[in-house]
Amino acid sequence: MSARTGGVRQRWSWLLLVLIWVGATSPLLARDNDPWAPFLTPWFERVGTTDGLPHSVTTALAQDSLGVVWIGTMGGLVRYDGFRMQVFDGNRAPDALHDAYVRTLLPLPGGDLLVGTNSGGLARFESRTGRFHNYPIGPGGLSDPKIYDLADDGHGGVWIATDRGIDHLDLASGRITSLPIGAAAAPRNFSVLQDRRGNLWLGNDRGLFVRRAGAATFNRVDDADPDISTVLHNQVWALHEDREGRLWVGSGQTGAVYRNPDGHWHAVPGFSPSAQRRNFSTIRHFAESDTGEEWIATDGEGVLVYTAGEPTLGRMVHDPAIASSLPGDSIRDLLFDSSGNLWAATDLGAAHTNTRAKMVCSLLPSPLARFGLSESNVQGILIDSRQRIWLGLGNGHIDLIDLRQGRLQHLTLTGSQGHRDVLTFTETPDGTIWVGTLGLARINPDTLQVTSDVLPPLAGQPILSLTHVDGFLLMGTYSGVYRYSLATGRLEHFGHDPADPTSLASNTVRYIARVDDKIWYATTAGISVADRAGDDRGFRNIRQRQEDPAGLPDDYIGSIAKDGRGNLWLATFGGVAELPGGTLGPEPRFRTFDTASGLSSDKANAVRPDDRGHVWTSLSNGIAVIDGATGAVHNLGARDGLHIQSYIYLATARAPDGSLLFGGQGGLTLVREHALDEKPAKVPPPSVTSARVGGKAVAPGALPRPGEALTIDNGHRGLQLGFALLDYRAPLETHYSYRMEGFDDGWTDIPVGSPPTAVYTNLPHGRYTLRLRASTRGMFPTTVESDLGVVVQPRWYETIWLRTLAVLAGIAAVFALVHLRTLYLRRQAKRLQRQVDERTRDLQDANARLDKLAGTDELTGVYNRRRFLALAEGVRVLSAEGQACLAVLDLDRFKEINDSYGHLAGDAVIRAMTDVIVSQCRPGDLVGRYGGEELVICLPDCTATEAMRAAGRIREALAQTEVHHEGHRIRVTTSIGVAAIHRQESMAQWLARADAALYEAKRRGRNCVVLAGD
Repeated sequence: MSARTGGVRQRWSWLLLVLIWVGATSPLLARDNDPWAPFLTPWFERVGTTDGLPHSVTTALAQDSLGVVWIGTMGGLVRYDGFRMQVFDGNRAPDALHDAYVRTLLPLPGGDLLVGTNSGGLARFESRTGRFHNYPIGPGGLSDPKIYDLADDGHGGVWIATDRGIDHLDLASGRITSLPIGAAAAPRNFSVLQDRRGNLWLGNDRGLFVRRAGAATFNRVDDADPDISTVLHNQVWALHEDREGRLWVGSGQTGAVYRNPDGHWHAVPGFSPSAQRRNFSTIRHFAESDTGEEWIATDGEGVLVYTAGEPTLGRMVHDPAIASSLPGDSIRDLLFDSSGNLWAATDLGAAHTNTRAKMVCSLLPSPLARFGLSESNVQGILIDSRQRIWLGLGNGHIDLIDLRQGRLQHLTLTGSQGHRDVLTFTETPDGTIWVGTLGLARINPDTLQVTSDVLPPLAGQPILSLTHVDGFLLMGTYSGVYRYSLATGRLEHFGHDPADPTSLASNTVRYIARVDDKIWYATTAGISVADRAGDDRGFRNIRQRQEDPAGLPDDYIGSIAKDGRGNLWLATFGGVAELPGGTLGPEPRFRTFDTASGLSSDKANAVRPDDRGHVWTSLSNGIAVIDGATGAVHNLGARDGLHIQSYIYLATARAPDGSLLFGGQGGLTLVREHALDEKPAKVPPPSVTSARVGGKAVAPGALPRPGEALTIDNGHRGLQLGFALLDYRAPLETHYSYRMEGFDDGWTDIPVGSPPTAVYTNLPHGRYTLRLRASTRGMFPTTVESDLGVVVQPRWYETIWLRTLAVLAGIAAVFALVHLRTLYLRRQAKRLQRQVDERTRDLQDANARLDKLAGTDELTGVYNRRRFLALAEGVRVLSAEGQACLAVLDLDRFKEINDSYGHLAGDAVIRAMTDVIVSQCRPGDLVGRYGGEELVICLPDCTATEAMRAAGRIREALAQTEVHHEGHRIRVTTSIGVAAIHRQESMAQWLARADAALYEAKRRGRNCVVLAGD
């Protein structure tokens, strides 16, 4: 075995050990008193080759004085404003970058940038011209074309670490001089730093050297501690001086150390030589956060986070199971930009995360991380009497979080419950945890032993809600409520009776809560209130009254909660409802918060009051907070740290530390207790980051700043300005618009996610003010603007003197003719315009009627078969695997209705059933009549599980509907077949699978829903 092969294997062995250790630890260990710190993973936004990077291996990062971020790669240099990438490839043109492999970047005042390359030497990007100035190599120039590091000398010069020495560049004159480093040091230099005392530190192939201020020679740096000395004698790849004057040293194989201002050296716990470990990944870079933490980039072990003097070290690593984790573990550079975002240059592209967004955090699913959730969907949450957090997940998984112990445990249900959703929990006075899933399970609170299928009669019932009241377990299902006595073991059932208006409002019971001394049952058809847990009927039912604006906003009810002031809050599919005082009274009067009040969606799932009189709610598309005193609504966004966007579950709780928990589709969301104490981050005004005038690009340094003016000469009138917020936060939630005052009548809106660009093709000469606007969303929505002057110079024939002369010459000759001709033409134009307007209106009305008739079923008013198939084909083309579903519905025994009551009765039944189906569908769902009594529904953005739930609601609603026709009361049921989309199949194949599932539903006895197989 060669020495090289042995070294490679040794490095891989160490890397394997590190990865195993990282897999058993948190992504970022706690360094303060935050109990959640071990469970949280920073959310990175990635910038890769699909976004325009010329190479996936990113090597260097910098932010210039204009606020734009530069990304160096192995295949070119990129100027990036969050939307647009300007790529500079390497070539041998005099004013181009001579090597595409960028090793280091150093921003200069005025927007210029120094670029150190691998084999092309050093270049200066001149922002005023948009070109590169390449410095000479050889005598009178650089010692070597390979540049490892650049450092400011604080006096208008730059130190340059090369493969064959140290050079100094005077920026004003461009003069380069070589600096002797002595015989003890090797020619190769990886890093260089001049500290604030004037000492020059050299990271060399043979270790660390220093030239003290006022001295002429370099001396080796050593220490009495042999472990410290090991680092100082190794290759030194990274040097950094922090705000406190500490010097940080990163080596090639032996880890890192730091030196206090008093001259004493210290190890970095866990990443300096010790008896347990001697070999480490190369340290590429140091970066200091605004809170004083030192972030350390390693080549293979991710990012280390350390505060000087602390006993532990945090780690941030790539998790292949989490798309938003650090893209890779080979980190070549780090950057904290002016907004506090951390940027990382990795072998899989660049990435950035907002380190200041601490209002909202997420726990994400990962089978690889010690603190990763076992499943993505959090559907139920319970805080038990021991302050442990129970999370109900999919596939029979339960996660148990103990914040005091810093521990996450995974439990799994067995048997028929092993692959079912865990929807709800409750705890009885003896500490036993009861689990609602497909049936009922029980967990011993001490041993955590799971007993599945505790009550065999409930083995086939999905338990949607579960609570303990007065010795009873009350369980809400799709078939009403089951009541189980813990003392006697007796199981009872009650539900909705159409003949009894005081029975349960609906058999689908989503939530059960004890409010004061009464039991509230939240159903899909309103609220039922009982006086005692033992009541089977005699409920007071509260439903929506369409004519009453102060009534319940919707009958589809989610969770119920009471705040500290006694007000009752309900989550409904018509918004959040508040019952002031919490008492029903003869006619309960609700205050409703919906989209008209500021909520981003009317579909509210869970509500949770905090201790300050505010109510937090999870919506179908996010989380919002309502100020209980003022009624002000704030929707959280990515700037606040909210990255889980979809919430359809009732899961919510208050954690032992005061944080509010919401279960979502993608993980667990934490809203910090101090969320409303956060101060809004300053949002900079939009900056112009690119421009083309008359088809010619404007150099970055010539771009107008806010308040400055841009002049368009008399040859061209085209203007294209690219602009952006250079805080690089939540670009997909920021709304951009622009307006040219003096030219535009209103604001031009830019579609969210599109690069914000102001475009004008033929501006008249004159002076204008271009206003650029950006509006952010979140807890602190902000609108910021920039104003730019635009001066359009006149063409030669548009000058005042020439126009005046032409006007005077023509006025006398044509005034009378023009005047008479104008009067005549005006009359003619008005007459013709009236005729055109009348006929245009007639044609538009006729076309609209024809289009509606051509695509609408005459009997039901929904899409006919042709129009439905055309629209569903569009859904099929755009949908990902399993992300859209078809449901085919057939009314059971419909022929008997026609035979018994006549075809007019059959038509009435079809119309009534279609109305029920449409009312149960989402706004974006497609409903069509396929033929006869057969209807079909297309559900975009819908998984098979969600489609089955929707079909079940439709089936139940139809079964409860009674059609009145000529004195007859007709009931009908339906059979439904559901099929999730496969990307490789045609529309006909997709429909055939749904149709086959429908026939299977018929075969099973009708009045049921069947999911098609593959």
